[in-house]
Amino acid sequence: MKEHEIRPQDIFDEYLRLTAIDTQTYFADAPRTGQPCPACGADGEAAFEKNGFAYAQCPNCLTLFVNPRPVRSAFENYYTDSPSTRYWATTFYRQTEPARREKLWKPKAKSIMDILSRFPNIEQLIDIGGGYGTFAEEIRRISNHKVTIVEPSKCLAQVCRAKGFIVVEKFLEDLREADLDEKKRCFVSFELFEHLHDPALFLGSLRGLMSEQDIFIFTTLSSAGADIQVLWENSKSVSPPHHLNFFNPRSIKLLLDSCGFEPLEISTPGKLDVDIVHNNIDSVSDRFWHTFFRITTETDRQDLQEYLASHLLSSHMMVVCARR
Repeated sequence: MKEHEIRPQDIFDEYLRLTAIDTQTYFADAPRTGQPCPACGADGEAAFEKNGFAYAQCPNCLTLFVNPRPVRSAFENYYTDSPSTRYWATTFYRQTEPARREKLWKPKAKSIMDILSRFPNIEQLIDIGGGYGTFAEEIRRISNHKVTIVEPSKCLAQVCRAKGFIVVEKFLEDLREADLDEKKRCFVSFELFEHLHDPALFLGSLRGLMSEQDIFIFTTLSSAGADIQVLWENSKSVSPPHHLNFFNPRSIKLLLDSCGFEPLEISTPGKLDVDIVHNNIDSVSDRFWHTFFRITTETDRQDLQEYLASHLLSSHMMVVCARR
């Protein structure tokens, strides 16, 4: 898989342009407060600034995070109906859905069902931040599990309802037990965790909704991932106001433990780190990478990608956990 197949450069660059404008509209005057590392509570060390947001890195667990952080209400207003959010919900999703369905969501649905084969009591999936509903559609094609989508964006909630799904138009933190039925549940969220204003609050709210037999599966960006480490502030994945938290396989365990969750499996099954570095090589000063891409074959690059994925060094991280 190549980056351009799921994230065409012209569409993605327009999204980032709109985001830069929205950053001023929604966050320029928002109050900001300092905070410790969201994983272990240590004081962060200044890393860099980007689009008016300051990032810090924890010297203890290497989590990368926005600090100081604008108040939650600014993010809620932004995600509910900002121009860049609408662009993502309409133009980006609509134009990339066929490729993302084949390259991302079909394999994702299969991998989730493979995991659930180890949990035969699970009867339904709760898709937190279900977006365009493509993952839910793919689950519906290969499984009899009921799917409920939790989606606060007005545009995306409308799209999901039009596809025939039950949609709860709320942020997870505002969800109540009465919004869900009582079947044994697998909660899932994909590429959402890095957006959370308060990850501990999110996990606490989720834990309050879960029974002892429920599980939670999520994917997020890892600060230890190769492309993020190499590109750092030049990484398009470091994209405020969207991406506030970059945990890693070590630090996510610390957070889960402190919030009453038991990590069952942590992996980094990413496929794009090497391709992303290649696509952004003009932003890389390290001679090794310039030489690497001049002398290696496509097979060599794939070998490196597989090594990174199998050694927890890809920026795409997947976590399976249960309520402790």
